[in-house]
Amino acid sequence: MLTDRKGIRMTKEAENIKKGKRKSRETKWHKLDNTAKIFPVIASENLSNVYRISVTLSEKVRPKLLQEALEKVLPWFSVFHVRLRRGIFWYYFETNKKTPRVEEEATYPCRYIDPYSGNQYLFRVTYYQNRINLEVFHALTDGLGAVSFLKELTYQYIRRAKPDLVQDVNDGPSVDCSFNMEDSYLKNYKKTDKKRYQTGKAYQLKGEMLPPTTMGIIHGYIDIISLKSLCKQKKASITQYLITVLVWSIYKEYLNEQPSKKPICINVPVNLRQFFDSTTTKNFFAILLTRFNADRENISFEEILELVKKDLSEQLTKENLEKLISYNVSNEKSWIIRAFPLFLKNWGIKYIYRNSVKAFTATLTNIGAINILPEYRSYIKQFHVFLGVSQKQTLKCSLCSYEDKLVLTFSSVLKDVSLQKAFFRKISRDGADVIIESNGVYYEEM
Repeated sequence: MLTDRKGIRMTKEAENIKKGKRKSRETKWHKLDNTAKIFPVIASENLSNVYRISVTLSEKVRPKLLQEALEKVLPWFSVFHVRLRRGIFWYYFETNKKTPRVEEEATYPCRYIDPYSGNQYLFRVTYYQNRINLEVFHALTDGLGAVSFLKELTYQYIRRAKPDLVQDVNDGPSVDCSFNMEDSYLKNYKKTDKKRYQTGKAYQLKGEMLPPTTMGIIHGYIDIISLKSLCKQKKASITQYLITVLVWSIYKEYLNEQPSKKPICINVPVNLRQFFDSTTTKNFFAILLTRFNADRENISFEEILELVKKDLSEQLTKENLEKLISYNVSNEKSWIIRAFPLFLKNWGIKYIYRNSVKAFTATLTNIGAINILPEYRSYIKQFHVFLGVSQKQTLKCSLCSYEDKLVLTFSSVLKDVSLQKAFFRKISRDGADVIIESNGVYYEEM
């Protein structure tokens, strides 16, 4: 049980929810957080801005019980219990009173979620054999908020599937579950020197595309102990090392270790909660951009690693992150921008997005270790996370860990998998144990 002041507040709120006291305080509408405002504007069938977090259980999923678990958990999470509405000046969320339906997975993952059709929820829960999938439109929350929702959903499902085995367990939310809905960007905003995101053009990954609506998925299961030992030898964090492997793989497979006028830039989302003492279930992350200038031939992996370590260390400071928050929030606070009607804001956001997407080559996001309460661990085998891709964001890399395995997933719309092969071969040669799995799109290539 959490013992700090925030943990005590969460426990009391969980008790109130169990007793039904939260209903009277239910939020009828609320604003989108600072980051969320961009996603309704740019989302489409070709750019879904949907990501998936899934859990693999020890037995096949029983859909009726999963539906019951979803209906039990959803009222606890006001962040998820909404539909998107258009206002005169901004989009906003309003409580959704419809019932979401669990469905068996039948299509490729991370499809567009139309906020104005069907039940109007901005997430979907599907299942396939032993796996429960939670797909989320990024306007709702980031990966940490989604993990919290999926964990509670899984706990409730297991309680129904194994009532005789999971005994003496509180039927309400777990003690480490947060229901905080603050906009932590606004809370932690300070007037500082604005730090703009870099907008220079980066090297782009291009090639023959997979058929429309098709997304290739490759999972790499990496032994945590061997990976930590490897990173310790190289005096790097796991994230620093894996970013370097990604950069090196692009340099080797796409540039053929030759100079390039455009830098290889990796988009690195960073969870801000650890820096600003936040428990919000809304979005709260910043984007760092790691740049590597391939200015000559045959640059070694070790040299790239030192450049990546230095670049990330300089950016990953509270002072720098405060400047990034200041830049984003100050635009939102500007009375001139606030006075513009929504259709003008949408035009401006689309213009900014079209320029910003050219500033990075690929994305690597790490949501870290997923911790499960002891009484449920024997029923849970693994977690996966991956991001939706598009013709303008052709490849993304996502990772999470659970117990002794780190799962690193490539999602891509490119037919060529030479980058992924080079990536996992490099890790294996460096001494980490890796097992590869695909969703079937790349069977012939792998």
